[in-house]
Order: sequence, then C-alpha cells, then structure tokens
Amino acid sequence: MMLSVHDLAVARGGITILDGVSLTLGAGEALVLRGPNGIGKTTLLRTIAGLQPDIAGRIDLPPEGAAYSGHADGLKATLTVRENLTFWARIYGQSDIAPALSAMNLETLADRDAQNLSAGQKRRLGLARLLVTGRRLWLLDEPTVSLDTASVGLFAESVRAHLAAGGAALMATHIDLGLDEATIFDLAPFRAKPPRPGQGGDFDGAFA
Repeated sequence: MMLSVHDLAVARGGITILDGVSLTLGAGEALVLRGPNGIGKTTLLRTIAGLQPDIAGRIDLPPEGAAYSGHADGLKATLTVRENLTFWARIYGQSDIAPALSAMNLETLADRDAQNLSAGQKRRLGLARLLVTGRRLWLLDEPTVSLDTASVGLFAESVRAHLAAGGAALMATHIDLGLDEATIFDLAPFRAKPPRPGQGGDFDGAFA
C-alpha cells in the first residue's frame, strides 16, 4: 500500500474543515480529490505531505515519503532549467534529468533562466521536478494550472507512465486528464460540522 489515511481530521486557521477522511492508494493507482472550492483539498494534501499537522487520525506513507507539488513552482529564478532540475535531482540522490526534460518538452529551454520562462513553462519545469525525485507517491495540488492543452497532455502521459511503473498519485484537479486509472474521491461527505455557538473558545469572536 502506497498511502493509507484513516479517520483523518484537518484544520485551516485553527478550524477543523474535514473530519473522518479515510482512503487507501496502492501501486499503479490514482485518486482525484473533488469538492467545491474551500472544502479543504489543499489542506488535506499539505497535511498528508507533512507540511502541517493533523488534528486526529493516522497517515501511513512509503518509507521514503512522497513528492509534493503545490501552487508554488519552487524554482530558483537565476538558475537555468537544466540547473534547476540538476539541483533537485541531487537533493533526491538522482542523476539523470534527461527523461524529465523530454517528458515535459523542456529540451529547447534547458539553458534558459527560470526567470525568463512563461507561466506555463515554469509550471512544466515545476512538474518536471517530480520526475527527478525518485518518489513512488505523488501528491499534486491543481498541477495543470497555467498549462495549455498540449502541456496537459504531456503531464497526463507522465502520470500514466508513473502509474505503469508502480507509482501512485493523489491529485486535486478539476481537469479531466483522461486517466482511466484514476478514481474520483468526493470530499463533500467529510466536511466538518461547524461548532455550535458557545463551543470552541478559539472560534468564538474570531470574526468580530
């Protein structure tokens, strides 16, 4: 099992927004988080990634952890595309960045500074970092933002290849990536009930 989440509760701004979330993800599987804006997709992913504490529950990850891609691209502006990928590859103990450059169609941009890339190109470079982490579990928050149709297709192929190689992916996206392997996971049933007036001292008067 790549990921096991049991009875998880997560909070934003000190207020519990999701409660009782349980899910599992095995090798070769992809799960797409769905729900209205503000329900907690980003918060859930950040909690699973270990970027913020949970309120309750249990999270079991692979021993090496997971690769997380959030809204920020995490690029070093003054480094080239090649240098950015080489930096991250070395961080994760990898060496070959050629497959990542090819997968996200970055070969012709390899020697361009990241600060001189378009928004879509920066996003492709940010996603290419996933391919040099060596991590089997990917956690992806709206990965297709700023991508054109062709680039969305490239990303979908990268996810498909990752799954075929025994990887797994948990994604929050409103875009249909055309992945038959993906299962939809609706977060609406796990929306936490708001505290009643007079309960929760930290909540009372928060909006006064």
